[in-house]
Amino acid sequence: MNRLSKIFQPSLIIPKNAVIKNQDITSKSQRLMLEQGLIRQAGNGTFYILPLLQRSVQKAIDLVDYYMQRHAGAEKLSLPILTSVDLWRKSGRLEMASAELMTTTDRHGKKQILGPTHEESITALLAAISPVSYRQFPLRLYQISTKFRDEMKPRFGLLRAKEFLMKDLYTFDVGLVEARQTYDEVNEAYRKLFDAVGVPFVKVSGDTGVMGGSASHEYHFPSEVGEDQLVCCSACGMGCNQEMFDASKICERCNNANIVRQAGIEVGHAFILEDKYSKALGAKYLHQNGKPETLQMGCYGIGITRLIAAGIEVLSSEKEIRWPLALAPYTVCLIPPKKGSKEEAQAEPWVHKLNSEISKLNGIGSEFVVDDRTGLTIGKRLMEAKKAGFPIVVVIGPKAASEGNEQFEVHNQIEESQKMLSFSDTLTEIKRSCNKQ
Repeated sequence: MNRLSKIFQPSLIIPKNAVIKNQDITSKSQRLMLEQGLIRQAGNGTFYILPLLQRSVQKAIDLVDYYMQRHAGAEKLSLPILTSVDLWRKSGRLEMASAELMTTTDRHGKKQILGPTHEESITALLAAISPVSYRQFPLRLYQISTKFRDEMKPRFGLLRAKEFLMKDLYTFDVGLVEARQTYDEVNEAYRKLFDAVGVPFVKVSGDTGVMGGSASHEYHFPSEVGEDQLVCCSACGMGCNQEMFDASKICERCNNANIVRQAGIEVGHAFILEDKYSKALGAKYLHQNGKPETLQMGCYGIGITRLIAAGIEVLSSEKEIRWPLALAPYTVCLIPPKKGSKEEAQAEPWVHKLNSEISKLNGIGSEFVVDDRTGLTIGKRLMEAKKAGFPIVVVIGPKAASEGNEQFEVHNQIEESQKMLSFSDTLTEIKRSCNKQ
């Protein structure tokens, strides 16, 4: 049984009339995660990920693993965090991205980059074993690892930090036609993944920028906090980043004037890189005619910690967290009677019975926690459970002690409903709500 009293959750209450410096707390998600003991700031742009949020991070990792492996046909590996400066010089990105690169120098004076992304590193791996037979392709390799970016103005908590967790997938194909087919397949896997997360998102064309290549698409959660401005056509669905939209107010695809602008938080990005890195670093494959040819590449990123923070930013109210159901640290929270209350003895068996039966529900298992801080009133714990955003809260109150007519107070945070239900109906409600993900 998971007990809330045993979870390290150092909340940070910010007084209502406190004067907050602009650089301290700059987004709703940052404030809520601090208040609920999910994160603590370690330094400028760096954060401690505390136990409850770590559960959410692991769920995000598991979800991404599933869709990358089952739907994108990708294999997981780990690349070194440190990348040689020479590789970035060869690719031509060293000067372009130097302002945001974090570097370190070893005892021999050799300078290395703390990777913000790993195109050079993965391409160097392929180059080291080139030429690989054409029979090995397409090749799709991904990792989930800590990345570093020397942000000039870190802000919004985990939405724009100097250190963050990211999934980066790199694909290698024998030709541009094949690379475009891979691009379509991975983008389809992205669509399914973001559908599973459950936060409204938009896919728009983006600028290839420092990454380079010939095509790019971005995935955004629409939000006022978003630093990207998106342009979408309400008639044909065309979407692009504002930086790619000309000054005219007409859709370039259908010539319609119904253009909608909105801010968005970027949570994913896809690129067709072509041979920008493979040519510069010598990554080749062995053609069936026996001659070595340059590989065509793509890269695809998803910010893991940003995904979670962006979901909280979009779904939450000013006072209460709302999690994407698939990423909630715990799906169900049980609140038993207050210690010393009249109903404590009669209701206690129901705590164990609910614990036993919920653990058997398919897809839920151990995804519930008991708020065993019975020195606090039910009302106080219910208020805190709502602030923490547990999707389903079951109160085992006075009516659970009514022998033969036991009733449980079920608060469904997903649907914002409250019901009094029998034991069997409570289990049915939990199963119904949680199987929506």
